[in-house]
Amino acid sequence: MLLEYFASLDPMALVRALPGSVAQGLIWGVMALGVFITFRLLDFADLTVDGSLATGGAVAVMLIRGGMHPVNALIFAFLAGMLAGLITGLLHTALGIPGILASILTQISLYSVNLGIMGKSNQGINVDQYPLVASLRYVTGDAATRASFFSFLILGSLILIAILYWFFGTELGAAIRTTGCNLHMSRAQGINTNKMKVLALMISNGLVGLSGGIYAQYQGSADVNMGRGAIVIGLAAVIIGEVLFARFCAGKKLSFAYTMMSVAIGAILYYMVITVVLWLKMPSDYMKLFSAMVVAAFLSVPYLKSKYGRKRKGAVVK
Repeated sequence: MLLEYFASLDPMALVRALPGSVAQGLIWGVMALGVFITFRLLDFADLTVDGSLATGGAVAVMLIRGGMHPVNALIFAFLAGMLAGLITGLLHTALGIPGILASILTQISLYSVNLGIMGKSNQGINVDQYPLVASLRYVTGDAATRASFFSFLILGSLILIAILYWFFGTELGAAIRTTGCNLHMSRAQGINTNKMKVLALMISNGLVGLSGGIYAQYQGSADVNMGRGAIVIGLAAVIIGEVLFARFCAGKKLSFAYTMMSVAIGAILYYMVITVVLWLKMPSDYMKLFSAMVVAAFLSVPYLKSKYGRKRKGAVVK
């Protein structure tokens, strides 16, 4: 029975599917960078991303359908994401609503907003009609098209990481990092922590909206539910990157840049794992459950590692 199962698996099918998973990982890696900013730098549990990703996709698709160039549409997708982050930030700082509740309120509201933007639950665009910056057709096309597409995604990711590295090295970026690290000390140093929280949430959700705009072009449509579970994917990318590349990132001169690169790589690895699971003919209905299990497993690794290390160290001392 087991031999029949493995005999039914086609290794070439997995090989053919891997470029698509890498492309999706690079696109969702932009979203993961946004999650990294709130989750790690700001220490803020932001669930807005499930809504702002769909908002970015909806804005990009509708503007493209209205005649705007796909590249320019991504700028407005980024701005739409920033607006979503601004709302969450103001609910939290101006109205005193706890962060996780403020983000949930924004996320729920964005469902109706996204329906209003699109006029219905989904809207499509065709690569044959519009010069899209990303498309599944580019992955399945000829070698030259595929190479050009992946070069664009990789170069775009590196430029984005370089911009973020520069920004968080400025006085304003350092203030955001300080706010997330020690809120009370930041206030004692005269930093307007509420302003820093709002700004960080805007940048984070701007990146999420940008990712949504690219992903909508990649899949050829925007859907009101396209952001459902995005926070899980973002957390998975962050945690996988940290667990696998923490030793490489620690203590280096450009450790912050390496950390952001590890987040992007974590998103690629996540989608590669998902591709392998689907190749193994696991039921697709359980993918959300599997995603949660992957995140839980990687979240537990640092704790189990430190716990095992303490026991081993104690045993050596005895």
